[in-house]
Amino acid sequence: HTHTHINGSGDTMPQQFGIQIFSRIKPTSKAFSGVERASADAQEQIRFAVPKQESDGLVNNKKELFSFKFNRVFGPETSQAEVFDVVAKPVAESVIQGYNATIFAYGQTGSGKTFTITGGTESYDDRGIIPRALSYLFAQYSQRPSETFTTHVSYLEIYNESGYDLLNPNHNVKKMEDLPKVSMMEDGDGSVHLRNLSLVPVANEEEALHALFVGDTNRMIAETPMNQASTRSHCVFTIHVTSTTPGSALIRRAKLNLVDLAGSERVGKTGVAGTLLTEAKYINLSLHYLEQVIVALSEKSRAHIPYRNSMMTSVLRDSLGGNCMTTMIATVSAEQGNVDESISTCRFAQRVALIKNNVSLNEETDPKLMVQKLKAEVERLKSELALATGEAHSDEPLPSYEVDKCRELVRDFVGAGQGAGEINLADYRKISACFQLLKEMVLSRGKPELTSAGTGVHTVEYWQRLAEQRQQEIDRLQQQLQQPAPQRSGGSAANPDQTSDRGKEKPEVLEIPPDRREAFENFRRSYAGYHQIQKQKQRLKQLYGSAKQLGDTVRTAKQEVTRIKMTIESVRKSQAASSVLPAGEEGSMHPQEEALRTDLDQKKSEYRDSVEQLRQLKTEIEHLQHLLEKAKLKMHQDFELWFEQQEMQASIPSFDDLALSRVSTSSRTAASTRPATRESHGAGAARDRAADTSVDDDIAAFYRARDSLLRG
Repeated sequence: HTHTHINGSGDTMPQQFGIQIFSRIKPTSKAFSGVERASADAQEQIRFAVPKQESDGLVNNKKELFSFKFNRVFGPETSQAEVFDVVAKPVAESVIQGYNATIFAYGQTGSGKTFTITGGTESYDDRGIIPRALSYLFAQYSQRPSETFTTHVSYLEIYNESGYDLLNPNHNVKKMEDLPKVSMMEDGDGSVHLRNLSLVPVANEEEALHALFVGDTNRMIAETPMNQASTRSHCVFTIHVTSTTPGSALIRRAKLNLVDLAGSERVGKTGVAGTLLTEAKYINLSLHYLEQVIVALSEKSRAHIPYRNSMMTSVLRDSLGGNCMTTMIATVSAEQGNVDESISTCRFAQRVALIKNNVSLNEETDPKLMVQKLKAEVERLKSELALATGEAHSDEPLPSYEVDKCRELVRDFVGAGQGAGEINLADYRKISACFQLLKEMVLSRGKPELTSAGTGVHTVEYWQRLAEQRQQEIDRLQQQLQQPAPQRSGGSAANPDQTSDRGKEKPEVLEIPPDRREAFENFRRSYAGYHQIQKQKQRLKQLYGSAKQLGDTVRTAKQEVTRIKMTIESVRKSQAASSVLPAGEEGSMHPQEEALRTDLDQKKSEYRDSVEQLRQLKTEIEHLQHLLEKAKLKMHQDFELWFEQQEMQASIPSFDDLALSRVSTSSRTAASTRPATRESHGAGAARDRAADTSVDDDIAAFYRARDSLLRG
């Protein structure tokens, strides 16, 4: 493989970059002893020992030992944090520097692809690569104050060869068809553009994670025999990063594709049917086309690459053989029944490692910014020319926005203090405007200075009056909030539980009729994920308590810092008044002040550590809240399906009910068609017949049974 090192400025970059491959073994209680990890030639290996079966016959030339090399093999005990640090963190760093990157997971269904890319739902530590990458990117933004970053995200799902936008703002989505369809368009350069795919701007980590959870909620989940929470579609979560440096016309654009491919499966082994069978066909076909592309790229003699065979290969065109730093994670299962599929996954990874991508820095000149700079340069040169010749280059009055700029310059100049600040102007009109504004400021001294018509500076009395007005408004709002809410007309007193929860979002179960509510309570107690929901609630309660304690610690540390500062000032004043220091220590710090400074540094460190812990705790609380919302939504959806099935079963009458209903109907029909004269009701007596032969047989059987009872 081509191992690439990128320095902090992103100046050095090889022309070709080999796709890095990693392997992750899913933990299982039924691990096969023939699967093992090994190291060789600075690389790690995964080995499969498959013994020959007697059922295959005496002549058996099957291979028994398989060995595959990877950049790194992660064992079942590997944590999510370690996978991110080794695989995704260098990739995210390259995106910040301006390089396109892709991480995709490949493997059979149920091998841990979604867990690796998106994460699990049981704990905060189970976060996958996507949420960790978002957190890492925004943390890096804050450490680079000299650059300006803009981030957008998109979430595409490819289900049965049709693309869907998972970040659709419509929240009334109940099935996949409710989402807008995404179509592909290809330009003359061969670049693929996705139509109807939302590109959502995110300003911070919280907004980015919210977009991720909205997309995960809309994602298609179905159960298969191989995996009880199997994703039945390919998903591509893309992070678009744009960075600029103030004063520079260069702009860097990069994107990070995080791809969760649907798992391949053998239909003969899983035994799926119906919709699941159709999904499996589309999944296996698209993965087959992906393998065709990989094989074509690995063969240098191939001139045609079949990207257009499927939507997935078209979307990943840049990631496979294009301008992109690509990384693959092959997820394998160590169970004996899945060894064949795991070997096939490793073989696919070896072919992927042969591909070389041409990677370049995505840096361009912003045309709008360049035009602005050129216009400013022209204006500056005109002003310098006018100043040198002594003639104004324009007799037009100064525009209002230029007057506002002069006002800002004057205000900054006056507020800079003695001996500081300067105004550099070359336009006579601007110089005159600045002198006029300075004159207004001097003449209005002691009055509200240059308000909306001036510099916007006000006296202390003005701000005091404004503060009093704001305080009165706050007091009125507090009085309104403290007043009891009026009861609804035409009804009894409000329920205290409902009153206390006013303003909160009511769960769906509270709005259903009593019988439906009782059914939901019964369903919830027996629901498989109910225990996990309660566990998450308990964890949230613990986190809330920890956050409260940390908040108290932060508040106490801040108060201690303020108190120590005041004590140091008091010591300095008393020291200056007495001007007494121990002999020989005239230039040193007073021992008492030195001890106080040590305490101050310690309290500041405690304050910073507590603030950082509180920030991390806030992120974990928000993550668990989203997981809890998803679990509740899933439980309500499962209840609706279960309740509909129960209603359908209740509406279908039993066989006995059908028989009684038919006999009753037949009796009424016979009575209405029987002649008015009373005839003998013996077995051989003539009776009226209905048009339906089956009804006639039922009528005859009824009368025979009746005659038999009368005779008995």
